[in-house]
Amino acid sequence: MKNYKKYLAVDLGGSSGRGINGKFDGEKFTLEEVHRFSNDPVISGGVMCWDTLRLFFEIKNALAASVKDGGIESLAIDTWGVDYGYIDKNGALMTNPCHYRDGRTAGMEEYISKTISRERLYEITGIMPQSINTIYQLASDRLARPWLPDNAGAILMTPDLFSYLLSGEIGCEYTIASTGGFLDANARAVSAEALAAAGISPELFGKISFPGDVRGKVLPDIAAECGLSNVSVVSAPSHDTASAVLAVPCPEDDYLFLSSGTWSIMGVETPDPVIKPEGLAGGFSNEGGAFGRITLIRNIMGLWLEQESRRQWKREGDVVSFDDLSRAAAEAKPMRSIIVPDDPRFSPAGDMPGRIAEYCKETGQPVPETKGEIVRCIFDSLALCYRHTAEKLESLCGRKYDKIYIVGGGTKEEMLSKLTADCTGKTVVAGPAEATALGNIAVQALAAGEFKDRTEMRAALSTASETKVYEPANTSDWDDAYERYLKLAK
Repeated sequence: MKNYKKYLAVDLGGSSGRGINGKFDGEKFTLEEVHRFSNDPVISGGVMCWDTLRLFFEIKNALAASVKDGGIESLAIDTWGVDYGYIDKNGALMTNPCHYRDGRTAGMEEYISKTISRERLYEITGIMPQSINTIYQLASDRLARPWLPDNAGAILMTPDLFSYLLSGEIGCEYTIASTGGFLDANARAVSAEALAAAGISPELFGKISFPGDVRGKVLPDIAAECGLSNVSVVSAPSHDTASAVLAVPCPEDDYLFLSSGTWSIMGVETPDPVIKPEGLAGGFSNEGGAFGRITLIRNIMGLWLEQESRRQWKREGDVVSFDDLSRAAAEAKPMRSIIVPDDPRFSPAGDMPGRIAEYCKETGQPVPETKGEIVRCIFDSLALCYRHTAEKLESLCGRKYDKIYIVGGGTKEEMLSKLTADCTGKTVVAGPAEATALGNIAVQALAAGEFKDRTEMRAALSTASETKVYEPANTSDWDDAYERYLKLAK
């Protein structure tokens, strides 16, 4: 058996988290999930929060599980974007971090725009102004909870917070910070002008670190608790999308990708930010990637629509699997009812099937009633949204793409991958499902000296997992539905 080094990726998503061991034997990666846990927000004092200490407890469980068959070299953490926690001047967590779906940012876009226009903010940050962005959350804190920024010693984005709890080292990783709408996209540094509009000192974010930087060692008490020896805490591309993009199985640098999960994130990699008025109008953001790259992306309300529908049915006493929902959707009439996934009404948790039915009623469409009709409506609508987004992205970049590389957990929804190929007229290459963990682990291996450069690392990643190819068929059958979608999306 070949010798190998082992790394742990802690991948936190909006509804679950996992610890995944990655082994690299000098030629290829193999992955093994060693721990899985739910991530359930908690309503406290009328505010939706993350259960941070429970998540930290589960991260330590993942660490303990990771070394049952031998030690690990390092670990790195990736999470969703925009959320953060406050650390006081003594190094203690001040309060439970808020969830980006909490309603406290209502009106904050208008508040910030009194100081800095949307256009100027986009010019600086390259990030599409959205109420969930860190800068709007910070503005809400400044107005409603000023004791937090006034007494803080540091503001840490979510993966930075957990890295701090493990290592005691404060940092601000580039890819995760770039999601928040307060980073200068060209300078790749915190923007004092942007943060001033929210009433926040830039010093609270500290020095920017980059993927592959070593934060420090796991603290001795945690190492003893979890059975670790000399384990480093590494900065992965801490935004899960940035880690996933690294694992796209394309040998070239210029490709169209779709990271599919709770959110669907479609985009391309570019060497520099693409900041144009049409980018702002089209809802595109310039997020930080690994190795100095920019991911020009658009966030789309992805499988959240199906996930929240399933939760609602469970609340009503009807537990149904995702496989059963897909089978029911396949039997439902195609393109009967469509929605615009990014309509704000679909963002909050709650009765998603009811909202979808109400939307269809309001827009004069047949109202979906069965589970199959609801999920078919979701899948058809996502495919149409992907087509619309791809066309806008191609216009922004001045080129066409004949393939879409889909990575992430959404690749398991084979029906949606096929519908995407048919609707867009593009070949879909689906996989790996574990792209985020692969990208995370690959950067750790690079930091450990296992690759000489990014090119060598990407070559190893391209052989890490199998993919499935979906060729487009009957694309013209979607044209009428696409025209209906465009009218709804105006």
